[in-house]
Amino acid sequence: MQAPFILAIDQGTTSSRCILFDSTAAPIATAQREFQQHYPGPGWVEHDPEDIWRDTVAVMREAVATAKVEHRDIAAIGITNQRETVVVWERATGRPIHKAIVWQDRRTADLCARLKESGAEEMVARKTGLLLDPYFSATKLAWILDNVSGARAAAERGELAFGTIDCFLLSRLTGGKVHATDPTNAGRTLLFNIFEQRWDEELLRLFNIPASMLPQVLDNACVFGHADAAILGASIPIAGMAGDQQAALFGQGCFRPGMAKSTYGTGCFMLMNIGEQGALSKNRMLTTPAYRLAGKTTYALEGAIFVAGAAVKWLRDSLKIITHASQTHDMATRVAGNHGVYMVPAFVGLGAPYWDPAARGLICGLSFDATDAHVARAALESVAYQTMDLIDAMHADAGPAAAALRIDGGMAVNDWLCQFLADVIGAPVERPAIVETTALGAAFLAGLATGVWSGLDEIEKTWRLERRFTPAIEDAERKRLVAGWRDAVKRALMH
Repeated sequence: MQAPFILAIDQGTTSSRCILFDSTAAPIATAQREFQQHYPGPGWVEHDPEDIWRDTVAVMREAVATAKVEHRDIAAIGITNQRETVVVWERATGRPIHKAIVWQDRRTADLCARLKESGAEEMVARKTGLLLDPYFSATKLAWILDNVSGARAAAERGELAFGTIDCFLLSRLTGGKVHATDPTNAGRTLLFNIFEQRWDEELLRLFNIPASMLPQVLDNACVFGHADAAILGASIPIAGMAGDQQAALFGQGCFRPGMAKSTYGTGCFMLMNIGEQGALSKNRMLTTPAYRLAGKTTYALEGAIFVAGAAVKWLRDSLKIITHASQTHDMATRVAGNHGVYMVPAFVGLGAPYWDPAARGLICGLSFDATDAHVARAALESVAYQTMDLIDAMHADAGPAAAALRIDGGMAVNDWLCQFLADVIGAPVERPAIVETTALGAAFLAGLATGVWSGLDEIEKTWRLERRFTPAIEDAERKRLVAGWRDAVKRALMH
């Protein structure tokens, strides 16, 4: 272990985690807690912000205690978070006025449809790089203001603060002293002009959001504030912040245009670095800030898949054909092929490049000799096919990518999935030695701001390959498999 250390908070969709890294970017200690998901209606998903706060403090303390490091040797704290999830709290007390509305939540689909019909999407896309979809924060925030008693009036009086999870945690960690976020999170709200790097008055009017609710937007690597000494026994600078997918891009060392990473967690998110000129997509990809350092913004194309690991969780919790996600690897290898069985996991609609909130999941191609193994394999295959859809769209926008796709996240440990992914996309897939690149990206940002690492070149040298998967099927077989997927997607889009 080499001091100084960086404490990275990774607040995700289903769990809160903390990883302590040393100055060689090696993980020293990890603590994690799952928290409850709330589903108050069809397509509605909520979290209790107090659960998130309690668990975050607990895992911070546990990671530090496990590592047995001195507080004075912790140089900084970095935060990475589930993006788009909305929290509104009272400025005076810090108390949330409603449960957090999660990025997966689809309750504002009708509002998004009305805004599209009004012709607003062109203006929104031009300023934000995003599309009008319930996925993003603005319509969720508007829903809280319009449906929580007294909320809009309190907001107009300047009594309420809005933030994504990073912003909420920062406020709590600093004892309510700091209300700030970073460009990667601000850029997912539909309220932030990513090209001018400012909250946009026209967008605020469109969604009827009072500007007084909004946080300050600071560079990804800077000292946002200091954690209250009561939390860890010392006042430690909070010096890095980024949304989870941009943090993973940073943690993967994708600092040159064309480099891309794909993260497989609850959803699947692929980002490709496109440099300092943030061109808009012509193929329904998103343009999003990748990171802003010393006032200079680097952009990325992003494709968002709403369901990846969540499909495996569904196999476990609802169908009960597995008891642990790792079983899908053996089930997939137990059958000779997919038997014509395809799953389109549109449980909450389809994300990029389809952007259809009304699509619903399906399993097709079933016959009497299909087994649970075929269904499990279809769930894994769907992740690879959806990734392929994103790559095809990005290539159409930005030209050829780098020579290989870097992957991370919980599903990246599945060797069968990694090989199938390489087969389907027809390109090498690289898995790093440290697959927890989301937390690592937050650590890198915090370390940059506090001098633990001198710059991007030094960070890039820390990246290590664990295994490279190369395509191993014939082109004709790939085309046959892809044709079946395309047919299945068409069926899911029929409504």
